Amino acid sequence: MSVRAGIVVTGTEVLSGIIPDRNGPWLSERLRGLGVELAHIIVVADRPADLQAALWFLEDEGMQLIVTSGGLGPTADDLTTEVVAAFAGRDLVLDEALEKRIWSILERLRARWRNLDEDALRAGNRKQALVPEGATVLEPIGTAPGLVMSLEERTPTVVVLPGPPRELQPMWEVALQTDELKEVLKDAGTFEQRILRLFGIPESEIARSLRELEAEGVPLEVLEITTCLRRGEIEIATVFEPPFAEAYERFAKGIKARHADTLFSTDGSTIDELVARALEGRTVAVAESCTGGLMTARLTDRAGSSAYVLGGVVVYSNAAKVAHAGVPAKLIEAHGAVSPKVAAALADGARERFGAQIGVGITGIAGPGGGTEAKPVGSVCLSVAAADGRREDRTVQLPGGRADVRERTTTVVLHLLRRLLAPT
Repeated sequence: MSVRAGIVVTGTEVLSGIIPDRNGPWLSERLRGLGVELAHIIVVADRPADLQAALWFLEDEGMQLIVTSGGLGPTADDLTTEVVAAFAGRDLVLDEALEKRIWSILERLRARWRNLDEDALRAGNRKQALVPEGATVLEPIGTAPGLVMSLEERTPTVVVLPGPPRELQPMWEVALQTDELKEVLKDAGTFEQRILRLFGIPESEIARSLRELEAEGVPLEVLEITTCLRRGEIEIATVFEPPFAEAYERFAKGIKARHADTLFSTDGSTIDELVARALEGRTVAVAESCTGGLMTARLTDRAGSSAYVLGGVVVYSNAAKVAHAGVPAKLIEAHGAVSPKVAAALADGARERFGAQIGVGITGIAGPGGGTEAKPVGSVCLSVAAADGRREDRTVQLPGGRADVRERTTTVVLHLLRRLLAPT
């Protein structure tokens, strides 16, 4: 692993959690694809001293590449260029040609608003055209240019990118064509990544399998293995260099042998992708309560075509279940709204009312205040029914708050769908 990198994400709004960091993970994936080992992602507020400290830390850690995102706007708190210039020991100089190019962009944008202060606009324009001496300018996608610069006798090459992902992502592709970045990446290696996905198993079982495989002589030390619990599924991501492909195959074979009943994906495909493929040529409809439309949205988004999903209804009240999903009122009176019988009736009602081949029914208690001792929060009844009479029913008790229960419910339903759609 000859090239190591660090990412610095700037923005008080990111540090405080108001806006999630999308740039760090995106850049991480691109760097791995280039054979670069990412060592750190650091999020700092819009404070010059904190950004400066992050840059010095990454240099002290021996990073050959540092990528920053954010802080390139026209306002006073956007100070990344200034801080990076000081870090590199370079003066800021006005690039007059760049100033004119940014101004032409601003003039087009200015037509959308009236009564703008032109002096303020020009001051911001000038600020964005200040460039560290000797830096390569990356043309703005919005109004903020990016930068690439080598530090001469010092180790790191620094790539400075804007914060909005719609600007950062295409600018990164431009940065890859610069001589400075090409020089760093020529020493990069090659990494392979493989992902195994399991459902219905705790992480402790994977930990035990890792210990057993290591004891059997599988060289896990040459594999970078990460396990993650996500939406109730276990994701095992493994990164390795090509010479260690055989070690990975031994590892994957061991996991398959131990967990064949819970391993559902060996090629990295998500449950959403597997269900989308299995649904091809079939139609589905949904009647849901506690998931509030999330099941219909997840099916539609992941399937990639609304042709698979004929429709969905969100039916919280008993009256809505009767009127819009065809659930018999007497069934609700006899068994309660949160019950396997009602879930099955919701699935059948959705299928019949939308004319779909498959129906999904969901009823449960997701939020606080609605649970009882017999049916606490997280109690969810699920049913997936096909027109030929096949069905998969499940009653689960899911942990967490409202968002957790909703999200995990949709995951369980997708796994029920996968089983129903599996070749017999």
